[in-house]
Amino acid sequence: MAAVAPAPEDRVAADAAKLVAAHVEDDEQRGGCCCCCGAAASSLARRATSWCRRKLVSRPVVRGGPIEPASKRVLVAVAAGTEPLEAAAAADILDRAGARVTVGTASEGLVVEAGHGVRFAADGRLAGLEAEEFDLIVLPGGMKGSANLGDCKQLEKMVRKHTQSGRLCAAIGAAPAMVLARWGVLKGFTATCHPALLGRLGDDDGVIAVDDRVVKDRNVVTSQGVGTAIEFALELVEQLYGELKAHEVAGPLYMRPQQGVKYSIQEYNQIQWKCTGTPRVLVPVANGSEEMEALNLIDVLRRAGARVTVASVEDTPRIVTRHYKLNLITDVMLEQAAEMEFDLIVMPGGLPGALKFTSSEKLVGMLKKQAESGRPYGAICASPAYVLEPHGLLKGKKATSFPPMAHLLTDQSACEYRVVVDGNLITSRAPGTATEFALAIVEKLFGEEKAVALAKELVFM
Repeated sequence: MAAVAPAPEDRVAADAAKLVAAHVEDDEQRGGCCCCCGAAASSLARRATSWCRRKLVSRPVVRGGPIEPASKRVLVAVAAGTEPLEAAAAADILDRAGARVTVGTASEGLVVEAGHGVRFAADGRLAGLEAEEFDLIVLPGGMKGSANLGDCKQLEKMVRKHTQSGRLCAAIGAAPAMVLARWGVLKGFTATCHPALLGRLGDDDGVIAVDDRVVKDRNVVTSQGVGTAIEFALELVEQLYGELKAHEVAGPLYMRPQQGVKYSIQEYNQIQWKCTGTPRVLVPVANGSEEMEALNLIDVLRRAGARVTVASVEDTPRIVTRHYKLNLITDVMLEQAAEMEFDLIVMPGGLPGALKFTSSEKLVGMLKKQAESGRPYGAICASPAYVLEPHGLLKGKKATSFPPMAHLLTDQSACEYRVVVDGNLITSRAPGTATEFALAIVEKLFGEEKAVALAKELVFM
């Protein structure tokens, strides 16, 4: 009798366990964890609360009408080396709008070894999704990831058929130049990509390359990188569902009032954060943690050179995040992390995740020890109000949090600010402030010059 193939979720769990075991073994060996042309922009772009400076080359051809959100199907295609923040922002924000998001991988297994050491589980393989019909196909970037997507024949066939039928396609970062232009999909289109690849995009026959954060031309939307990922995703929401839905989704994110400018820090009791050697950072995660907040910390801090350890506060290394329910695979379990020393412990938000954090005696104990020793610690969104405040970790400190939860802080005098530093404490507000939060941490650990250079690399400023 033929052997029965394991279910996808069982394969993912097994893969995750192997990855964590390999990571721990590697850490032991190293002695520690490493871790506009055309029409003017729409009225939405002109409003004071707009999230981006966009190029709308033509009026949208894909519009949400009186259709239930769940009827919109979205494919986010990923591969080894994919930029995780670009993939997660699209999946998260489109999920918030009500789309049915599928993450499909060009890799052989379901666990994707994305950029910057991030691991997550896809919903399925692109090879098994060729017969599916989607309203939108999204291609995140990353140099290696884009190269791998560009080599995927199943995806090329899907995208060609999809765009030829007039349905919406989108790409960000390196993907416009390395995938869509390579396949000839952008011929005759105005498009953008990561600034470092604009010259290459412009060299492709028939592509009009422009240096702008988000560009829409007919049924193709392109964007520049990690720092424009939320703007990009909100533009996709507008194309699928209309302006009102896009603004509804944007509200709780607390976007920057002006894009492309330098991040700002409100600092009290300024001290130098001291590290012995390469900064070691712990990012705990739990089921219900906000994926964009967690991934900004992991991605941005690893780009800066920090050794980031991602630890599960659950009883499995596979974490189901807040909105898209991205299956993030952690480096270690919290019990293993508790045996290590960290220069910084910093928590993402998401109310379910924050409630798990606050009920973890081990994590709370680690945070208290961190604070008592004068070493930095921090949190964003729900975690300042639901983890730090009830355990006395904000006593005598200025802090901010997710605005609807700010009333839970004893001292609310700094809640209006997007990022607040008070001595060895750093806090922030929401997914829309997460990149600023991570860059502020980079500045405290590595200096302003490093943080500004990284912000420019991310196309954040």
